[in-house]
Amino acid sequence: MTPSIVVVGSLNMDFVVSTERLPVPGETVLGHNFQMIPGGKGANQACAAGRVGAGSVEARMIGRVGYDLFADHLKASLAASGVDVSFVHSSKNQPTGVALICVERSGQNSIVVAAGANAELHAADVEAMRTPLRGARLALFQLETPLTTVAAALKMAREEGVRTILDPAPAQRLPKDILGATDILTPNESEACVLLGDAPRRLTPDDGLAVSAALRALGPQIVILKLGEQGAYYFDGDTALHAPGFAVTARDTTAAGDTFNAALAVALAEQRPVAEALRFANAAAAISVTRPGAQASIPSREEVLGFLESH
Repeated sequence: MTPSIVVVGSLNMDFVVSTERLPVPGETVLGHNFQMIPGGKGANQACAAGRVGAGSVEARMIGRVGYDLFADHLKASLAASGVDVSFVHSSKNQPTGVALICVERSGQNSIVVAAGANAELHAADVEAMRTPLRGARLALFQLETPLTTVAAALKMAREEGVRTILDPAPAQRLPKDILGATDILTPNESEACVLLGDAPRRLTPDDGLAVSAALRALGPQIVILKLGEQGAYYFDGDTALHAPGFAVTARDTTAAGDTFNAALAVALAEQRPVAEALRFANAAAAISVTRPGAQASIPSREEVLGFLESH
């Protein structure tokens, strides 16, 4: 039987405009290269699970959209990547979530997100998630939907014997009921610092053990610290492991973390050893940063396997 991965989270349509520089308050600047790109951390992870896990795992998406053209576009994009969207429901009260993104020449960006229907994924809806969660091998979560919903869905996944992976983004402090129901916590540097109440700083593999141990003390069973081009650091209380990254020329890091999480879930669903799963996830993320966009940057399974063969 094909193992399944369930993603509970957000779906957004990203409106991206390139500018020479970001506007200051009250200023209008001219832009160019407008793009409308499917996004949202939940949808990005589902898309990546569908592509990277093609033929190996089944990917399902749980979330909310509005009754509009953006909803149709987002669901069609996921379906084209092999994702089951039958549990993406429409809200009558809110439009589909959107992100307004300005990107200047240097790559610096400014983003405003309107959650829209993502905020309508309520804790009261969680019981309906039991069907798609039942029998799944892993469930992925992020923080672009209400925290009460994330907490309730994590608890239900645990009840159903599903292994949980939480990407704590956007960065924020989290309550014990969320962290305690998390099997694998996957923060990046800034998210790790926020969770620990520390000032933002760059982290290296040498910081991995101390930071991961401190994060694990908050409740999760396993911490995987994402260090960008430096790879990832794994700690489960007994085993500490640094998985080096791959040297590539980064063009756009959008959705790299989402790609990592999904590829990690695929590798774990395939019951690969931890070191191999981390290398697989690092490879998928490395490919994604060489391309622009969110879901547009996510590689196929064949691309990841080919990349690993050549590195």
